[in-house]
Amino acid sequence: MTKEEKIKNYNPSGVGLANGHLFGLPFGFEESDIIVLPVPWELTASYGGGTSKAPQQILKASTQLDLYHLNYPEAWKQGVFMLDVSDEIYKLNSKYVQKANELILLQEKGKSIEELNEQITEINQVCDTLRKWVFEQAMRLLNRGKKVILLGGDHSTPLGYMQALAQKYDSFGILQIDAHADLRQAYEGFEFSHASIMFNALKMTQLTSLVQVGVRDICKEEIDLIQADKRIRTYFDVKLHQERFRGVSVSEQWDRIIKDLPERVYVSFDIDGLDPKLCPNTGTPVPGGLQYAEVVELFRRLKDSGKEIIGCDLNEVGNQEWDANVGARILYELSCIL
Repeated sequence: MTKEEKIKNYNPSGVGLANGHLFGLPFGFEESDIIVLPVPWELTASYGGGTSKAPQQILKASTQLDLYHLNYPEAWKQGVFMLDVSDEIYKLNSKYVQKANELILLQEKGKSIEELNEQITEINQVCDTLRKWVFEQAMRLLNRGKKVILLGGDHSTPLGYMQALAQKYDSFGILQIDAHADLRQAYEGFEFSHASIMFNALKMTQLTSLVQVGVRDICKEEIDLIQADKRIRTYFDVKLHQERFRGVSVSEQWDRIIKDLPERVYVSFDIDGLDPKLCPNTGTPVPGGLQYAEVVELFRRLKDSGKEIIGCDLNEVGNQEWDANVGARILYELSCIL
């Protein structure tokens, strides 16, 4: 059956089909414009665990979502298809996650990174294996002409995908929704830490702009980098609210953020950028954050701006039903603007 025939025979207002496909859509890999690459990985998670199980939880929750979108009513017709979770990557994460957690606990008890160097080096090598795997998978999909959304896992997972996009585009910017700046250098000794994803991304010369929204947990090292690197523009959660208390509208703020972005944009969405009532079981929840409607409006303005959205990721979704429900909806929002 062709894609056109599947669209004709499918009822988007019907009961969500438990057909093993994301959102219960009828499309397979070939008919789908957008491919979701699941990455079940949380090796460097430094607080709460469980995000490696998010892809499967989101898949399960996605079928109860209504497909009609007020801003993009026909968006479902693009086709969104999630690849199977890799057993190889899932087993690799399971094999080493306890070792990584033990290294974190030892540091919290006073052990230095130097004393743990041999074990930390092993974890870094394993994480680099994951980065290379993601790069290869993303390149394969991009070369097939697919749009890609990476679904983690923790926020370390999209580095390989970003590097694949850097092979395809000579310049682009990142819109990062996050409670954290993720600008630490090798946090806890882990070169590919979830807290170091943007530090690592900035090593790419193709990255011309990093616009961060919702940041509210940050260290001095990260502040120093923000002040030193002119590519970074950080919209701290507390500063956004201070402006609103003085009468500046969210509309004005979102327009300013869109203006700061270049013509090509990659959206990196750490779900802890939301108010934690929407993501209580995320890896590192922080009070404050964006409301769901604010995110939808920011995405709408980004889409309407005419800028080219070249890719997305969604990470740090907790391993619980409510978190997966919200995660599935954010995933659908991302697919609508891609």
